[in-house]
Amino acid sequence: MNYLNPDLMCKLADVSIAVIGAGKWGQALQFALSRNVTCKITSRHTKPIEHFVSVEEALNCEYLIFALPAQVVRGWLEAHFTFHGQKILVAAKGIEQGSGAFLNEIFAHYVPKEHLSFLSGPSFASEVMQGLPTAVVINSSNEILSKEFASFFPSFMKTYTSKDVIGAEVCGAYKNVLAIASGICDGLKLGNNARASLIARGLVEMHRFGKYFGALDETFLGLSGAGDLFLTASSTLSRNYRVGLFLAEGKRLEDILLALGEVAEGVFTSEAICELSLKHTIYVPIAHEIALILKGKEPRESVRDLLAD
Repeated sequence: MNYLNPDLMCKLADVSIAVIGAGKWGQALQFALSRNVTCKITSRHTKPIEHFVSVEEALNCEYLIFALPAQVVRGWLEAHFTFHGQKILVAAKGIEQGSGAFLNEIFAHYVPKEHLSFLSGPSFASEVMQGLPTAVVINSSNEILSKEFASFFPSFMKTYTSKDVIGAEVCGAYKNVLAIASGICDGLKLGNNARASLIARGLVEMHRFGKYFGALDETFLGLSGAGDLFLTASSTLSRNYRVGLFLAEGKRLEDILLALGEVAEGVFTSEAICELSLKHTIYVPIAHEIALILKGKEPRESVRDLLAD
């Protein structure tokens, strides 16, 4: 349900809000929110962005949006964050490598559950920056908090709310791994049939993985699941899809990431998914093959193994 609270909208001028992380996604979120509120932004290095502030000033805001890479979230919180009532919207997507921790588990060490919400859905930063129509979901066990954050978003972003935090997290993390697979598929010129089959089976695999951790079925058929997967697995605007294309060309992962100049979360999340799948005996053949390819396995060999499985 899209939410608009007239009383709350009248108070937007008094909203104290900041984006943590000034990469492309963080800047896109600041751009979008600035249509309705004065939105500050911060990052490790000073950038020539309007309303750029120090980390200390940003953390004094009532509302915080975290747009940091998933793998650095824990370290950043440990180094900088002290909870004093802030309300949090987590805009990162991924599973922590090594620990296998979901972002909600990491944030739970620093922030009460009722102060946490998580953003999901198909949303390329470049298109948000152009003000193109976009639909997203704010997920939280605290529906009031979800609605508060929803009211800050501009009219070109249709905002829904959900309580399925773990479902949104699994979808947001898993789709990046499947996007790498899709990029490999297209890079190898395996055809439209193969890509459609890969994405469809990937959705089934993602659902199987998420159900184990308690995700709701409907999440995988909505914006957070199928919507974000279809977007990320079918466009060169997706960093993870481009990683797959380059892997299919035989380029080394180190060179790909250097040329990319941005974080491709699927590279790290694939390993985390495989570790969790082994621990809990969850069947994840596509994620397993992507993890092997990232370690050096020949992509065409993985295709043969998937077809024979």
